[in-house]
Amino acid sequence: MKSYVQYEDFGAVGDGVTDDMAAIREAHQYANARRLPVRSRPNAEYYIGAKAITAIIETDTDWSTSRFVVDDRTVENCKTPCFEVRSALQPFSLPIQQLNRDQKKLDFYPERECYVKVTDANRKKFIRFGLNQNKGTDQTDCFILGKDGRIASPIDWNYEQITEAVAWPIDETLLTVQGGIFTTIANQAQFGIEYYGRGILISRSNTIIDGMTHYVVGEGKLGSPYRGFLNALNCANVTFQNCFLTGHKIYWKIGNANLPVAMGSYDMHANSVVNLALRNCRMNHITDKTRWGVIATNFCKNISVEHCKLSRLDAHMGVSGSFQVRNSELGWQGINAIGRGTLTLRQVTFYGGRILALREDYGSTWEGNVTVADCKWVISDDGQEASYLIRMQNNGMHEYGYPCTMPETIEITNVSIDDSALPDRHEIFIFEDPSANDDSMLLPEYHERPYPYIICKKVTCSHLTISSRKGVRISKNDTLFRHAHIEFSDC
Repeated sequence: MKSYVQYEDFGAVGDGVTDDMAAIREAHQYANARRLPVRSRPNAEYYIGAKAITAIIETDTDWSTSRFVVDDRTVENCKTPCFEVRSALQPFSLPIQQLNRDQKKLDFYPERECYVKVTDANRKKFIRFGLNQNKGTDQTDCFILGKDGRIASPIDWNYEQITEAVAWPIDETLLTVQGGIFTTIANQAQFGIEYYGRGILISRSNTIIDGMTHYVVGEGKLGSPYRGFLNALNCANVTFQNCFLTGHKIYWKIGNANLPVAMGSYDMHANSVVNLALRNCRMNHITDKTRWGVIATNFCKNISVEHCKLSRLDAHMGVSGSFQVRNSELGWQGINAIGRGTLTLRQVTFYGGRILALREDYGSTWEGNVTVADCKWVISDDGQEASYLIRMQNNGMHEYGYPCTMPETIEITNVSIDDSALPDRHEIFIFEDPSANDDSMLLPEYHERPYPYIICKKVTCSHLTISSRKGVRISKNDTLFRHAHIEFSDC
């Protein structure tokens, strides 16, 4: 008896023409029931057609050099994932009614460590501003709960009531899915705004996706966006490593403000994940402005990025705890983020118009500290008159669902700036003018605005070198920073 399962055992052909998805699903069902690993045939090419079929993966899977063709041209359900990496352990409702910001312990002691997600549907956060404006999302937190009742990740909000609390037991063993060369034949939806999700959904904690490759072909003049071929959801301790990703073509729609807006389309996505790691993940053409940024996250805690080469990292609706990017290259969209905790950028090369954008559609808020150290910034020429290391805008007139603040302290040290592609008249600033040219922010009564934007307390800049030998200024609106402690040395 074989010690592993193959797709051919259940009728897969692997000729790149026959739809093998039903056989793939059956093979994983058999392997899950007997706790056996799955190995695909290295020289096979498995075709995945229109049917809404999901293969559930609960055991180690080795796709080796096998090829998979995911045909999205005509599908039964564009949101049905082809694979879901899932735990056999069942979730349960957690009997808690209240929760406080930064709470460290619960009077509940699960049999094993759990991933927990809590929601207060009566409170709204992330009330978006701008072309994609909306009415916000339910207040949500995710965290790891130990067997001793300890909470291992920060609680971001106060919960006077909890409308839903669900705990997913965490498997003690790592599950690894490795290899696989996937090609998506892109949808060409004529009027599509539905996000496609025909990829790999990861909902099991303690999972590693290792060495997967994903290409996209057949994009046309029109099409619907993609949620992410790799999509992690409601789990903890997920690692994507040694993966190759592909940027998606940018399509446009009419946004909620009745104006044209680009549709974000991603190859990697994470929602409500605690401890997300990207290691040695890469893509081609990171400065190609016809392709959207490759990864987005929402409501995540503790993100670590190392040795990656990507067009953008986007902490969309917040990251808390620790957000670290090290020894990496980032392309034309750089880093977009809002959140809470420590944001550290170390030994990163940036190719674009800024190093960090604090997302203005969510209030440009970062509650905590930011460090940019030992980095290189190669400024692209987009016809701009000025470039900013950190971009933000908030004039204090919009309710985002939370107080908005610049980072309390910002340390910028040993940053090399290459502005050789830019004209002599171009200027470089540490910060964009957060007032968005609204001079009333300078008036004493600004702080009486309904939602004032809090300026940073301390900025330290040292060892900044610029190829043109120009100086660097704090902001076009220096007066806004009159109460901040600002230190410049060797700049």
